Amino acid sequence: MTIHWHGIFQRGTPWADGPTMVTQCPVWQGGNYTYRFNVTGQEGTLWWHAHISFLRATVYGALVILPRAGAGAYPFPKPDKEEILMFGEWWNANVYDLHETAFLSGQPAGPANAYTINGKPGDLYNCSAPNHTHKIEVRHNETTLLRIINAALNTPLFFKVKDHTFTVVAADACYTTPYKTDVVVIAPGQTVDALMVADAVAGRYYMAVSPYDSAIPGNPAFSMTTGTAVLEYVGAGNATVPPVLPPQPDYNDTATAHKFLSNLTALVLPGRPTVPLDVDTRMFVTVGLGVSDCLPDQTMCNRSEGPVFSSSMNNASFVLPRTTSMLEAHYGGASAGVYTRDFPDRPPIVFDYTSAASNNATMQYTEKSTKVKTLKYNATVEMVLQNTALIAKESHPMHLHGFNFFVLAQGFGNYNETAAVSQFNLVNPQERNTVAVPTGGWAVIRFVADNPGMWYMHCHFDAHLDLGLGMVFEVQNGTTADTSVPPPPRDLPLC
Repeated sequence: MTIHWHGIFQRGTPWADGPTMVTQCPVWQGGNYTYRFNVTGQEGTLWWHAHISFLRATVYGALVILPRAGAGAYPFPKPDKEEILMFGEWWNANVYDLHETAFLSGQPAGPANAYTINGKPGDLYNCSAPNHTHKIEVRHNETTLLRIINAALNTPLFFKVKDHTFTVVAADACYTTPYKTDVVVIAPGQTVDALMVADAVAGRYYMAVSPYDSAIPGNPAFSMTTGTAVLEYVGAGNATVPPVLPPQPDYNDTATAHKFLSNLTALVLPGRPTVPLDVDTRMFVTVGLGVSDCLPDQTMCNRSEGPVFSSSMNNASFVLPRTTSMLEAHYGGASAGVYTRDFPDRPPIVFDYTSAASNNATMQYTEKSTKVKTLKYNATVEMVLQNTALIAKESHPMHLHGFNFFVLAQGFGNYNETAAVSQFNLVNPQERNTVAVPTGGWAVIRFVADNPGMWYMHCHFDAHLDLGLGMVFEVQNGTTADTSVPPPPRDLPLC
């Protein structure tokens, strides 16, 4: 087991970040490890989860950092109450076994059996257990701050509440300019804070989550079902009257998803980071699916049928080391046999990334490796994330450990630098730790590498992460002890 503190920068504590074999070896059965870190300079809604196998399907929780001066210091009207809503996925199977079978066979695990809100699937599933629907009580005209977290393993979600609207005020623990909407779109790994006023006729209303299936061509790997919770007004009367569902977007409603995800902007506050204007390192990175040869330990692969499902960044399909964590190798100056420093700044072949004509066996093929990109301390990095049509176009939620980044622009089709630069928001772009790259499109992010260590960047679909959609940034030390990786803690687990 390992635990990742999703969105925490871990400045000065890179050993506490949590991804297995990147910053630590797993905590073995009967062992223990104490995660020690601070949250200086951060506030808002984050979360924690297992970062090994598929265990984060059930091992997760909220991590809320309040302003030091309390709720009265929010840069928006103080709500009457706050509620955490964690969305998840449930399988009627052992998720560890699902992961093992997926890896050994080279075939993705099947879709979840249900979507959950705070661990409960709601009224629309045939569940035998009582009390399987989460309920929130509100009073008329009361304002609730909803802290929304998508902890689902593989599924972006639409969220609506019948006859209610939202004002988004934060995303990924970064304040936004108020954004009014009747639907929240949230990819795995992301968080959204939204104000909701109880201004409907007193009664009972469904809160509903349904999947956003961005894949083109569509071959639904999602359960086309709806998870529910109940919003109930105090004193509403007959609690036996069934609530009514809100109208949900179509499962493949990319227009609604893109409108929400691309229209958020940052609330610029004194003392908060601003967009760096001078760039030291520019990267163009393809993200998508493909095929690769079976690994020796993928014992359930059908080798007679050729390559199996894979995924990659710049055609490098990432494999975790087996015997030493990458941060230990980095700290000890012993990277040989653990990782190589040759992650490419550009794809090895320039092609028509989003054209169906490019989707052939030659272009789909990728090789396994453990490549990192080495950055000088305090370097400014600009990365274009380009989705491809290989196997399928799909919106991949790309998460960066150790940093927030600014999302300067995003769009559909092949990235065109000349046209895109004119769209860059350098004034108040949204700041995130996880960006949902538009399906068959691109996103441009920028960040300052001012946090020494080994920092994982990967797709937050665990089905894709496990098959190679990731890479690692190796950020070199600065000139002082405070800007260098400290020695490992004494209780750091051994492999």
